[in-house]
Order: sequence, then structure tokens, then C-alpha cells
Amino acid sequence: MSNDRLIGVEIDDETLGASGPDAEHERRVAIFDLLESNSFKLLDKDQGPYLLVLSKIERRLVFAVRDEKGNEVHTFILSLGPFRGVIRDYFMICDSYYDAIRTQTPHQIEAIDMARRGIHNEGSELLAERLEGKVHVDFQTARRLFTLICALHAGQTRSAG
Repeated sequence: MSNDRLIGVEIDDETLGASGPDAEHERRVAIFDLLESNSFKLLDKDQGPYLLVLSKIERRLVFAVRDEKGNEVHTFILSLGPFRGVIRDYFMICDSYYDAIRTQTPHQIEAIDMARRGIHNEGSELLAERLEGKVHVDFQTARRLFTLICALHAGQTRSAG
């Protein structure tokens, strides 16, 4: 098994956004799926497998990468600015999707779900681009990490919207 992978993911409880049961479920599934299969290669280090602690400080996303013993390997700080629009759009379409599940036809739900996945893919691609030159992640890993970034951002975006 490759060492270029994550073996643990934590989200800082202090910065975890408030969310409902649907978002909590998505977060738990994303972490489970991420740990089952991922590709996470630090370009200038070879100390994996890694533990990842995600947090948010002001308007910045913090990726604290540690080795399997918990020793700090590297910390990446990314501005959340470039993610704001796609995260806002993602939350709006998620709200529509969850409402549709309760009231709409399967065809309407499928159409909204396709749009939701499209916006999620856009956020995942943006994350992979922002990590370029620091960390190489495959698309599925970027998707699951984007879900977790949304969990960190949930309280701020939903209360502002």
C-alpha cells in the first residue's frame, strides 16, 4: 500500500460550522470514504502516510499535515476567498436538493442532484488547483476534501445567506 495517502482526518471542532443532520451525514461519509481510498502526496516530502487536521482561521483554510506518529510535517494555508462563490452556490443547491427530496418528483430530484454534483465537481477542481505545487490529490480525494471544507465553512455561509 502506498505511503502517499491519508490514514486519519480530523476537523477542528472549534471551527466546524453549524450544520444539520444531512450535512453531518455527508461529512461522516466523506471522511469514511476518504480514509478507504485516497491519494495525498506531498510534493517535497516523503513522510507518509499522513494525518490531516483541517481548520479555519479567519478567512483561511488550514491543512495541518502530520506523520502517522502525529509529528508535524507541513502546514498549508489557503485563502477561502476563491472558494466563497462555489461554496455559496453549493449550499444553495444542497438546500434545494434536500427540499426536493421531500416534495418533488424523482425526475426533478435527479435534475437538482446533477446540478449539485456539477457544482461540487467545480469546487473539487478548484481545490486541486489551489493545492497544485504543494500536494497532489486525485479527483475523488479532492471531492471528499471539498465536502469537508464545506463543513468548516457551513456556519459562516448559512448564517450570512
